Amino acid sequence: MEDKNLGVETLSDAALNRLGYMLDNLECGWKQLAKAVAEQPQFCYSDKELTDCSLKVLSPHGSPGRYLLALLADRGCTLAFLLQCLKKIEHREAVGFLTTHVMRQIDITLQPQSQRVPEGSPVVLSCRAVGHVELTYQWFKGKDEVPGGNGPELVLNPVSVAQQGPYICRVSSGDKYVFSNWAHVHRSGGTSAGSSSGYFPSSASRLYIIQQPRPQALMEGDTLYLECAAQANPPPQFQWYLNKQPMPNCTKSILKIPCITTADRGIYSCKVYNLYHEAWSDQVQVNIGPGSFSDVSWEAPKVGASNAGPRQMGDCCATDKVALLIGNMNYLHHRQLRAPMADVHELTNLLRQLDFKVVSLLDLNWQEMHSAVTEFLLLLDRGVYGLLYFAGHGYENYGNSFMVPIDAPASYTFKHCLWVQDMLQRMQERQTGLNVFLLDMCRKRNPNDESIPQPGPLRVTANIVFGYATCVDAEAFEVNKDDLSNGIFMSFLKKRLMEPEKVTVILDKVAEDMGRCEITRGRQALELRSNLSERRALTDSIQASACQVTASTRNLQWAIAHVIPESRCLQFECGVKVQLGFAAEFSNIMIIYTRILESPKDIVSCSAQLSDFPEGPEVDLKHSNQESLHEAGSLLLSMDDLLPLEQPRLFTRISALQRLKKELSFTVCLHYKYTNLDEELLEEQRISVGKPLVSKLNLHEPRLSHTSSSDLQMSSIMESSSFSESFRANLPDLSLSSIGSASTSWSYYQGSMESPTFSSVKNEPEETICPEFLESEEPPAIKSLPSASSQELPFKFSNLPNSL
Repeated sequence: MEDKNLGVETLSDAALNRLGYMLDNLECGWKQLAKAVAEQPQFCYSDKELTDCSLKVLSPHGSPGRYLLALLADRGCTLAFLLQCLKKIEHREAVGFLTTHVMRQIDITLQPQSQRVPEGSPVVLSCRAVGHVELTYQWFKGKDEVPGGNGPELVLNPVSVAQQGPYICRVSSGDKYVFSNWAHVHRSGGTSAGSSSGYFPSSASRLYIIQQPRPQALMEGDTLYLECAAQANPPPQFQWYLNKQPMPNCTKSILKIPCITTADRGIYSCKVYNLYHEAWSDQVQVNIGPGSFSDVSWEAPKVGASNAGPRQMGDCCATDKVALLIGNMNYLHHRQLRAPMADVHELTNLLRQLDFKVVSLLDLNWQEMHSAVTEFLLLLDRGVYGLLYFAGHGYENYGNSFMVPIDAPASYTFKHCLWVQDMLQRMQERQTGLNVFLLDMCRKRNPNDESIPQPGPLRVTANIVFGYATCVDAEAFEVNKDDLSNGIFMSFLKKRLMEPEKVTVILDKVAEDMGRCEITRGRQALELRSNLSERRALTDSIQASACQVTASTRNLQWAIAHVIPESRCLQFECGVKVQLGFAAEFSNIMIIYTRILESPKDIVSCSAQLSDFPEGPEVDLKHSNQESLHEAGSLLLSMDDLLPLEQPRLFTRISALQRLKKELSFTVCLHYKYTNLDEELLEEQRISVGKPLVSKLNLHEPRLSHTSSSDLQMSSIMESSSFSESFRANLPDLSLSSIGSASTSWSYYQGSMESPTFSSVKNEPEETICPEFLESEEPPAIKSLPSASSQELPFKFSNLPNSL
């Protein structure tokens, strides 16, 4: 059967779910596909059917796109017609997935081998392949088809003189086909008297499975080992299955998967077969804890137990170090900030010196922040040090901290923000070695929250550190200095961060420094909350875990978000050669520069400018194609980082790369003049550089929802009478929900707390900008801003405004 005649129903559930997820968007999704397929009368759907499709979005795991694909399958839609309609609506991602991953090319997994056999012995040539649905085989001897040789095995019994020679197998799927390697068959003796030559089966015994695989209950990072032994003549072959889907390249009696993750859990079985018989092993459940299926017993480690034995104080190490830094500045409905850009840039360079894998992001909306946290969790694993830094607007109600995204409405509640304690919960599910939260934000109360989410019991792990830039019900401040500004917290933290001390000792020193500074005393005081029992420091060395596959996967996952396009040279018809270069300022901000490499002598002037950028990323057209980085909007990069000063170039700054939905493409416009012409000429080249930096992660897309292991409940909590009571009540009671996507839908239960009388007040618990600062020279554009002493800090406080 050819691919073009196959129906949508032949796709696996995984493929249908993936396609449905791609179609669940407004701009180019299932609605546009429904209009495209309506060209064929049998695929015209009623308004009720389309309404039912729309309502699927209300279900916890509903997908309108997946439902539409089910309707198409019911009416016999072919893959060819679906592909045609996807191309018509220009859904490139779905087209690429369907053609590359579903309607994949034929891949031969077992090649026939040349054989020399004694006289009168049989020969079995085998060829195995994988492809889309049905595959057909045809054997050839030389250029001639072998009669009856239309299976994966060719049996010659016995081998005659005429059957010696070269053999090859053609594997076909529709109009696609590939050939195997050549296999040569030779006889080592003459033909036995009375023997007949031909292609027919030899006598075969039955197939017996003598050892069945057994259920497993393992931890992430362990090695999965399953065995299925069998006896048969001809010898048996094996194919392992996971959740009824064949596992590529798993064709031996023993299945061994090192460094397993939760993606490897499920039901395993093995198909055992030869030319004449087929048998299936028992289906066994493999569970990966914690958070595994409830129908298989899995004993969690007891509280306080440690597989590594007692650890000596001062002898700590990390299996890796990962940091997520978020700085929100340009709020849509609230006061804009200045410090987060410099603070995130400062902390990025310091942490990189400590061997942290750093993801630095500016100006994220709600969805992007949730997706960024989900991707951050993928980098965490057993023994990894995880650090989360946030600079921006925030608030705290009853010990629960919330980070405000840039698209939060004027009167936001916790539903519009990110809950810090939930992130802690999800980080600890990854069995990290250290969890550090540095929150450079206000902690004023939010009067719009009539009720707040309450976590359940927190697992005792003794590895949590919270560093708040200010104390409860207080504001955090910025330092203003020309176009660059630091927060008060970062101004002091950067002087201590590199010291080889326990994390809590570092933060204690920062608190003492802030307390000794006259301008911060009584206005902003660092607060430390911690249950860290070991002498863990950010300077601890990295000792890779025994699971090298996990470490390599983590390195790859991080590297995906930090790939910038390679520099390239463009040759124009007029003879001018232009260089395109790229540099990363943050994980979601990139600088593109152009410079002229060569130009003919009769061209007196020329410049290469960029234009026609796609929707999504932000490019300030007034500040694009500038002669300096500062004019282009980049205040932190140095020109020496990119090009020598004497070489002219034009700079363009692209921000918000996380909103790039397609490949980044733009036009390079070459403007030039000849010696004897006054008219300026123009040549253009359209360039595509793929999806650079964090855009590959598609943070703008919702993550798949997962069911939480413990329901989050709403409770009515009266305001605590003192900070000490609030601290004692909240820190031990923080809970851990299952590792899920940031877009998990939570069901909250309204508490009995009465609405506060001031609930209608506009909610703006924001940082206060200090408008007064000392005059000083512009700081040099270097990667790490200089650390000034507390007496030299170029700022002072203005009178504090009344609190909301």
